[in-house]
Amino acid sequence: MAAGLAALLDDIAAIARVAAASVDDISAAAGRAGAKAAGVIVDDAAVTPRYVTGVDPSRELPMIKTIAIGSLRNKLLFIVPVALLLSIFLPWLLTPILMLGGCYLSYEGAHKVLEWMGVGHDSSHDEPAVEKGPEAEKKVTSGAIRTDFILSAEIMVISLNEVADEPLLNRAIILVVVAIAITALIYGAVALIVKMDDIGLNLAKRESEGAQKFGRGLVKAMPIVLKTLSIVGVVAMLWVGGHILLVGIDELGFHPIYEFVHHAEEVVAGWIPAIAGALAWLTNTFFSAILGLVVGLLIVGIVSVLPIGKKDDEHATAEAH
Repeated sequence: MAAGLAALLDDIAAIARVAAASVDDISAAAGRAGAKAAGVIVDDAAVTPRYVTGVDPSRELPMIKTIAIGSLRNKLLFIVPVALLLSIFLPWLLTPILMLGGCYLSYEGAHKVLEWMGVGHDSSHDEPAVEKGPEAEKKVTSGAIRTDFILSAEIMVISLNEVADEPLLNRAIILVVVAIAITALIYGAVALIVKMDDIGLNLAKRESEGAQKFGRGLVKAMPIVLKTLSIVGVVAMLWVGGHILLVGIDELGFHPIYEFVHHAEEVVAGWIPAIAGALAWLTNTFFSAILGLVVGLLIVGIVSVLPIGKKDDEHATAEAH
């Protein structure tokens, strides 16, 4: 047994040495992977604050902590292992899975756009959580964790796709690093955002006139910030979802749409050579968002005529009454 333990420790030490020797490469790859998933990260950070709207201020941070722990658990216990197994045994499935996630993001974004236009808006969801009873917090956090699962899966699969050529050990370490770093980034930012008005109120009570003005300005600015984040979140859903579909369709063998967008990028980039890269990116983003909106609206239409869609509408109406 001692010999077996020694051999196991030697193996662990060898793995640790390999990991240490590759730490620079892993850090760089994790950075690339995280940057590639930036659109979904923005979406996640923009969507999450709505879950604590209307909640007792003393419960905001505990709720965010619960959602963050659930998000990290989703990533480390479910998403990362499954993604790694797929990358080993069924790598061809990664693109279709990404595209399913892209369809979901497009659907969510299109649904929100329709709500802005007054189509299919459920006013019962506008009621602050604090007014819905003692079970609201548990339901809200559970719902947030479920939504986060989809967004987290997209982040991790996009990240995996970016480092698919790395050795398996490196891939695993990179995904774990990305999972922890992104969860900390998203929910740290969310915690700061939702408590910003409290910070402003505290500053407004200070003796310093400058602090008071800054605090009052912060309190007044937060509704605008949250509204802007909501808009950014919807745009990010459409952009990221559409871009995933754009690239995925091309990888699956249907090239006309991607080639059209690529040609448009080249044309627009030629207008002002000094900022050609930015113009090309904006062009791609614009057409990706349009594709996301079109696909999302189609899915909304399909879901609305399916029995499950009708049942959800009836359930929402019953809850409203």
